[in-house]
Amino acid sequence: MIHFEPTHPNPAVEPFRLMTVHAHPDDESSKGAATTARYVAQGHEVMVVTCTGGERGSVLNAAMDRPEIVANLAQVRRAEMARAAEILGVQHRWLGFIDSGLPEGDPKPPLPEGCFALLDLDEATEPLVAAVREFRPHVVVTYDETGGYPHPDHIRCHEISVAAFDAAGDPDRFPDAGDPWQPLKLYYSHGFSKARLLAFHEAMTRRGLESPYADWLANWRDDRPDPGQRVTTRVRCDEWFPVRDEALKAHATQIDPTSRWFLVPLELQREIWPTEDYELVRSLVDASVPEDDLFAGLLERVEALRAS
Repeated sequence: MIHFEPTHPNPAVEPFRLMTVHAHPDDESSKGAATTARYVAQGHEVMVVTCTGGERGSVLNAAMDRPEIVANLAQVRRAEMARAAEILGVQHRWLGFIDSGLPEGDPKPPLPEGCFALLDLDEATEPLVAAVREFRPHVVVTYDETGGYPHPDHIRCHEISVAAFDAAGDPDRFPDAGDPWQPLKLYYSHGFSKARLLAFHEAMTRRGLESPYADWLANWRDDRPDPGQRVTTRVRCDEWFPVRDEALKAHATQIDPTSRWFLVPLELQREIWPTEDYELVRSLVDASVPEDDLFAGLLERVEALRAS
């Protein structure tokens, strides 16, 4: 039996709740951060869940590649995450799993024992179910089945997010993880469509600016699906792009402030692509796509339930 609370709060009185689930610290700031900042500013509650501590990540900012940073990377990344959450105004939850690392080479080495990607699916899902049941989100956002890119932790993040969405409302699943709660909508975030990259590339070159996307587009494989074709929902959030960028810079071990993340001027970003983009993949409310709001349809569902 699936549990469903019959009356969800009217955002005019009490906010809706959004949960975003990510693999590593910094993912929350590079994927959907302006959306979360927008909803926080509008009075909604947002929780970012981070599956691992990013312990096996590399230091990608040369200015931070120092012995004392490398030796304490796990602690540094926790502090960076706390700062990014403060900037975005979100609540934050660590699930506490161990970073799997990104295997490289031919053949690729095996993943380390005990890492997130090798855990039993139910073992990895239960802590997220507990977080869902405690926070009680109306909407959950995660990655698609590719993970956004093929990092084993991103793919496992997708798997546990879908599993938790389906299990959290069922009292027979994970009975020790709290009282059942069924989120109403599940989305995948899609940030790197070919259309988006091409729009920025062409706008930069028209203005005589060097495009940071030329090589990326030259190597784009048209034989694989373009995630942009799956987008159902575009959330306008350009007002919060500066907040997103500050949250990204908080992850100083991962984000070089001179990198391509920041080469497209903000005014150009606002003109060319003022939204962050999502795919609606589960909905327990009447949802008419395309949408411009992750909470679309929720208020109507509440009012219908109250009138019945």
